Amino acid sequence: MEKGLRVYAEVLRLVRRLPKDSRPYYAKYVRENFVNYREVEVSDGQALHDLFNRAYIHSLWVLNKYSVDQSAADKLKRICCST
Repeated sequence: MEKGLRVYAEVLRLVRRLPKDSRPYYAKYVRENFVNYREVEVSDGQALHDLFNRAYIHSLWVLNKYSVDQSAADKLKRICCST
C-alpha cells in the first residue's frame, strides 16, 4: 500500500510539469486509475508490479506527448522497479 501511495504522489508531481491547461485532466485521470485499482490483491506481487510498470510507461508517454524531458520520471522508475 505504501509503495502505491509513493507511486501516486510521484505521478502527481509529474503532472505538475505538464502545460497548465492539461494538468486538471491528467490529475483526474491519475486519481481515477489509482482508485479503480485499489481492489488489487496486495499479496499478488506480479499484479502490483504490472500496475506500477504500467503507471511508469503511461507517464513516459504523456511526458513525451508534451515534450517534457523523460528524465523527470527517473524517481518514478526507481520507485516502480524497486522490490
